[in-house]
Amino acid sequence: MPNGADTHCPYCALQCAMTLTPATSVAGAAPAPTAEPATPAAPLEVSGRDFPTNRGGLCRKGWTSASLLRHNGRVTEPMLKGSDGVHQPISWDQALMLITAAVKDTQQQYGNDAVGVFGGGGLTNEKAYLLGKFARLALRTSRIDYNGRFCMSSAAAAGNRAFGVDRGLPFPVTDLDSASVILMLGSNVAETMPPFVQHLQGARDAGGLIVVDPRRSATAAFTSDGGGLHLQPTPGTDLALLLGISHVVVHEGLVDAGYVAERTSGYAAVVRSLNAFWPERVQSITGVPANLIRETARRLAQGARAGGSYILSGRGVEQHVDGTDTATAAINLSLLLGLPGSARSGYGTLTGQGNGQGGREHGQKADQLPGYRKITDPAARAHVANVWGVDESLIPGPGLPAVELLRSLGQPDGVRCLFVHGANVVVSASDTNAVTQGLRSLDFLVVCDFFMSETAAEADLVLPVTQWAEEEGTLTNLEGRVIRRRRALTPPPGVRSELWLMARLAEMLEAPSTFSDDPETVFEELRLASAGGLADYSGIDYAMLDRGEAAYWPYPVGSTGTPRLFADGFAHADGRAVMVPVTPSKRAVRSFADDSLALATGRLLEHYQSGAQTRRVSELLAAQPQARLLIHPGTAAARGISDGDYATVSNERGEVLCRAELSTAIRPDTVFLPFHFPGQENANRLTESATDPISGMPEFKTSRVWVRRAVSTQEHASYTIPAGTRLPVHVKEAS
Repeated sequence: MPNGADTHCPYCALQCAMTLTPATSVAGAAPAPTAEPATPAAPLEVSGRDFPTNRGGLCRKGWTSASLLRHNGRVTEPMLKGSDGVHQPISWDQALMLITAAVKDTQQQYGNDAVGVFGGGGLTNEKAYLLGKFARLALRTSRIDYNGRFCMSSAAAAGNRAFGVDRGLPFPVTDLDSASVILMLGSNVAETMPPFVQHLQGARDAGGLIVVDPRRSATAAFTSDGGGLHLQPTPGTDLALLLGISHVVVHEGLVDAGYVAERTSGYAAVVRSLNAFWPERVQSITGVPANLIRETARRLAQGARAGGSYILSGRGVEQHVDGTDTATAAINLSLLLGLPGSARSGYGTLTGQGNGQGGREHGQKADQLPGYRKITDPAARAHVANVWGVDESLIPGPGLPAVELLRSLGQPDGVRCLFVHGANVVVSASDTNAVTQGLRSLDFLVVCDFFMSETAAEADLVLPVTQWAEEEGTLTNLEGRVIRRRRALTPPPGVRSELWLMARLAEMLEAPSTFSDDPETVFEELRLASAGGLADYSGIDYAMLDRGEAAYWPYPVGSTGTPRLFADGFAHADGRAVMVPVTPSKRAVRSFADDSLALATGRLLEHYQSGAQTRRVSELLAAQPQARLLIHPGTAAARGISDGDYATVSNERGEVLCRAELSTAIRPDTVFLPFHFPGQENANRLTESATDPISGMPEFKTSRVWVRRAVSTQEHASYTIPAGTRLPVHVKEAS
């Protein structure tokens, strides 16, 4: 067994550094509050390691991350579902033969695109890269996308549109330490990535932390006692709020005129688009007082002139059908103030998943090839085909973004055989009832996982794969910094790397090109494939990462990398950033006249993503064992709901049954549910599959729901929408 390793946390994109060492004791641990048997103690001990993002600190998830490595619920053999619905172990040879036959039969009967792949933002760069290559050359399908479409797609689309490139933070996170003003848009970092909070302390000490969130989150609470401002808009009105702040910047003469003239285009059109959004009107739309809108604009401008201002956006303002336009409005505001690329200010978006940045750069997305190249670009196709040693015609064209891909499952012209890697769509996708039905209509479903997740439970075949501490590779954190994941533990017998799986299947499917199962060999090929692209990794190798050198992309051969993008210009041909006028759609400013409420969803400190991992950690589950509906006391009283009562939350898509938690931290017209829980507590039963027309992002954050006190805890999906209620009609609206 390896003697431990310096590596990084398996969870969020902060990628906190840690050291893993063999545990001094592996005595049995206390049983977790689940139906699973007691799990042995973690085989490794976790200690924080000094690194710029976390400075030695870890959150609860990081400290307990090793406990899953020898969990009794671990899948350690290929598992085939029988006619009785029960999974039974089979050999790897049998599993590979079944997959090969299913792919060939499906494609012979329905065509190449009847086979699909759904990837994940937690896969290493090597696995994400090889998965894209595997889909296009071994499976010969265009139908590949990934769960990052549910996370970063709107921010990415807005960044590409404005800057010509998408990197979450175009500066090291430590640059935030000296800021006097930070505007946090829809991000609760105090719970989602707690070590990040230390980088907000300077702004908080200066009274300049400004948090936009419909609820008084743990992050918003940092604005109290002179720490800053909390703006609490009606859900879905963030775009109007940003336009109101920008209106003040323009009409109070706070624009950095020199910067705008020298470094941007589109200013005049944006100014015209802001005329209708004076603060008092925006107050009537958002509920945010006009004086706070003005104060926010003035503080941002003052910070930009003096101590430094930053605007950071998160999923709360992006996971909407107008998420790209909302992120664009935030970028426009930052450009008006002269923030991006300046020495002491900036704009960035906070990547969520562990490799959410790298995972979207190297081929998992439906429309991209490695290096963040567009799959429709002839030059990009020719470059990648040359690296792969194939004719360009063998690379399929663009596929379907995630929501459309999942909607096609089992349909006559849709996907009939699906591979899922690093995702739990039964819990995490929007409108999960429909997604689950789609999975059940497939001819063959293969899921690679290390636990029997809710999605794996639906699979015909479950394949056991390595966990983070059992593999080598690289990831790219929220700063665009490439880091090393190192193996500290030998995987259980029967568990295989996904690189091994793809290499074996590619051979059996007689794929062109080569498929290695060695991570460093795959990375060397990734370097070549990314060379010359926006996300150029060609100057990075394992040796330099192992020496601890900082590697921020783009990092072409012969360079020293790019810790700070935009210092000398933007990625458009003329070097300027593009300001794009945006305006709220009718849907975004709608109000509910009846007794329905707006449902917002989000994370808890103790859990991560679908909860498939963290719900198996006894300490984390004990702290947050179930979903709770956060509801305002006045709203609850009107419905006869007391604290701790079971409540039914429902709409035309489904129903959730959970306990109510009364709190004045939430607006009276809004309720909040965490999205980590399955079954009757699954918040995504209620979210809709309407998508942003530019990014393909589903509407996760503002769903119309009805809430009532549950008669019993055994209620099921039987609630009827009140008679005569007009449900919203959702259409894709261009800006």
